[in-house]
Amino acid sequence: MPDISILTQRANSFASPKSIQPTNSLVITQVPRTFFQPSIINALRDHFATYGEINQWVPIASFSRIILVYYSEETAELAKNACDPLILALPYRIPTILRVYRSEPNPIFSPSSPTADENLLRPPPIEKNFLISPPGSPPIGWEQIREEPPNATPLADDLIAALRKLKLQERRSSREVLLEPEDGVGVGVYVEDCDMNEDDAEEVDWEYGCPSPARLRWKPIATAMPPVQVR
Repeated sequence: MPDISILTQRANSFASPKSIQPTNSLVITQVPRTFFQPSIINALRDHFATYGEINQWVPIASFSRIILVYYSEETAELAKNACDPLILALPYRIPTILRVYRSEPNPIFSPSSPTADENLLRPPPIEKNFLISPPGSPPIGWEQIREEPPNATPLADDLIAALRKLKLQERRSSREVLLEPEDGVGVGVYVEDCDMNEDDAEEVDWEYGCPSPARLRWKPIATAMPPVQVR
């Protein structure tokens, strides 16, 4: 075990602000990743145990912090005032300063029931259990039911008749009346060819292999030559 020195700056004479919510939990931050080894972690635990009995000691290397939970709020407040900041000195290393902050209160785990149900994350209610992915197990008593076939008539009869009229009838004008409102009140459906103009009113005979009449009437606009510097 390396020679570890833990120094504190005593601040017991300063009273805690009255506006702070009492808590039994503290969090030690700015802990280097290299400090998460049994010798250093145990030395830190023994140091904080001198202020009172610890209920939970949770080192979290991925977040570079340690969470500790005392049995009483007074013990946690005493450790906070005495150990913030905390100077950790190792041989042949620059001293490291750790900060100690108050954390949200945590429940006390008793040795008889360290994993009580009220302290664990519960699954969502049955009404929302099927919304998670993958879905949870079906509730007790659930049975598979036979689903009804898809709707065979997704469209209204008048709309189907209008679509058939559009398919079978020949286009007589640029505007086709598919559904006329009764007595001028209701919904009307009209189809109008927006691509049709006066030039396309007369049908032109066109043979396969010949240029399209519409292409013959269309002339591309020539692109202007960029300016050329004359030397």
